[in-house]
Amino acid sequence: MEAARIVGLLADPTRLRVVAALALGAATIEEVADASGLALKDVALAARRLARGGLVRRDGHALELLTDRFGAAARAAAEAEPAPEPLSEDPAESAVLAAFVRDGRLVSIPAQRTKRRVVLEHLVRVFEVGVRYPEREVNALLAVWHPDTAALRRYLVDEGLLSRAEGLYWRSGGWVDV
Repeated sequence: MEAARIVGLLADPTRLRVVAALALGAATIEEVADASGLALKDVALAARRLARGGLVRRDGHALELLTDRFGAAARAAAEAEPAPEPLSEDPAESAVLAAFVRDGRLVSIPAQRTKRRVVLEHLVRVFEVGVRYPEREVNALLAVWHPDTAALRRYLVDEGLLSRAEGLYWRSGGWVDV
């Protein structure tokens, strides 16, 4: 079963409530109706559609959610997904960045200094060499990565990747792509 098919089956609010009731332990059409607050007719129609879709096994009034289909679909979708492009040519750096950067955003700021340094060297590339940025612009550039712009700004300055004077910031460290 494909993940898209499961999502399609669960896109209907009635079918979603039926699946939720089954996941929480309901085992018959009547129990699903009681747990979900749906009419018996609506539960029966949704159960029929879910059974045809391969997500529910139906035997008379008895219903069984085929929970193994969720895991199988997730594994199949993950296997079909192309491997993400490495964020660095260095495998060690790439591993650190993969752990903290998802979809172009920093999911958390590493607590360990060596990992934080790798992430900061990656982030500092948004700043052009030789350009002076007011704090508001630095915050706007960093907010694209993570909401705690003050912490990122402070770490970048503390690590010598950005310098600050008179309310302006400029890039003063890190690798430069040429």
